[in-house]
Amino acid sequence: MDIFIIEDDKALSREISLTLSKWGYSACEVNDFENITNEVLQCNPKLILMDVNLPCYDGFYWCSQIRNFMKVPIIFISSRDNDMDIIMSINMGGDDYITKPFSPQILVAKIQAILRRTYSYNNDLKSEIIKFKDITLNIVDGKIYFKDENTELTKNELKIMKILMENQEKIVSRDEIIEELWDTDEFISENTLTVNVNRLRKKLDSIGINDFIETKKGQGYIIR
Repeated sequence: MDIFIIEDDKALSREISLTLSKWGYSACEVNDFENITNEVLQCNPKLILMDVNLPCYDGFYWCSQIRNFMKVPIIFISSRDNDMDIIMSINMGGDDYITKPFSPQILVAKIQAILRRTYSYNNDLKSEIIKFKDITLNIVDGKIYFKDENTELTKNELKIMKILMENQEKIVSRDEIIEELWDTDEFISENTLTVNVNRLRKKLDSIGINDFIETKKGQGYIIR
């Protein structure tokens, strides 16, 4: 599982990353403290380790921003150990709080416990974020992201993008998409699907995603 480390002490960040690697986790380390939310989207982690004292904005701010589009568990790590900071971390959406200095074994134990609680009891849990090349689809906020641009999708457009991105480089039949859109076996106009796809293509074009959805005549649609 990917763990995203948001820590401005490079030595500590590297130490944490190496510790996680020894335990079989894949770690991403933040590079741009002004665009943390974009880096979170790119990494699509299963858990975030967040320092409180950060350049530009503090960890509480970034936690609240991440909570706008992702439910990923967040553990705060900080040298600040007063009750108000711990309460603030919970109010901002944090899942745990570890004070520095801390034992690597305790950190790993807390990570394992939170990952078990969050993911192990739901094997059917689907990712809230689907990535394909430089394109990111966020199921929670209903937006598609490309580089520094994004656009909001309607309910139907989101469903179309979701099924296409879950079947990357595979043809998805029109019948499959219609069933996903309306969740019903009753007849739906083929023209309605065509209209939705055309509107979606225009939105994608507006943020620089050109010729993304390809029509396979008599078969359906494919992205690649």
